[in-house]
Amino acid sequence: MGEAKIRLSQTELELVTSADWILTKNAILQKVKILLAGLQEKQQPLLVLFSPGLPPEVLKSTPKISKGENYNGLPYLLLDYPRIFTQQNIFAIRTMFWWGHFFSITVHLSGVYKKMMEQKIIDSYDLIKENGFYTCVNDNQWEHHFEKDNYTRLDELPAVDFEQRVKQEPFIKLANKISLEQWDESGEILLRYFKQLIQLLADQPPRR
Repeated sequence: MGEAKIRLSQTELELVTSADWILTKNAILQKVKILLAGLQEKQQPLLVLFSPGLPPEVLKSTPKISKGENYNGLPYLLLDYPRIFTQQNIFAIRTMFWWGHFFSITVHLSGVYKKMMEQKIIDSYDLIKENGFYTCVNDNQWEHHFEKDNYTRLDELPAVDFEQRVKQEPFIKLANKISLEQWDESGEILLRYFKQLIQLLADQPPRR
């Protein structure tokens, strides 16, 4: 490796010689973890409330908070609840913190759960659109960014195109996001989005 490739820029040198920014980052991530744990505690009674319209195995699933350092180069934390991930079938609501970008919440359905829920979702197009949700337009179901090649807002996708995609694709993902500048309200907003999604899946469409 040439010398030029391992030399540090002035900015890099300032960062590598200071521990403060790493400690601050760690403190922020710990606060995100606490926020997600608190959110999950509030999600659980909502799941019970709408349990008559949900598969019983979904109600038995346990929450999981996980973290990583490299989604497109940046740290992230995930809360999956409820969560069923098998090779053929997925039923999950994923709340994500992505450093430098957003909080997001996504319902992810495939296999038997996609078949079970797709007509409810199609029938609720107008209400989902009014609540500002996005739908995945990517063939890769494991991307989480909101660029145009991954998500499209429903108000930019005609109902007939939405229905066609829901029916033809092997999975459904509906998502919404929150600016990190809305940090103080993020827990409340994420819980509201969660309730809207659970109402939808339990055949009780989101309220305006």
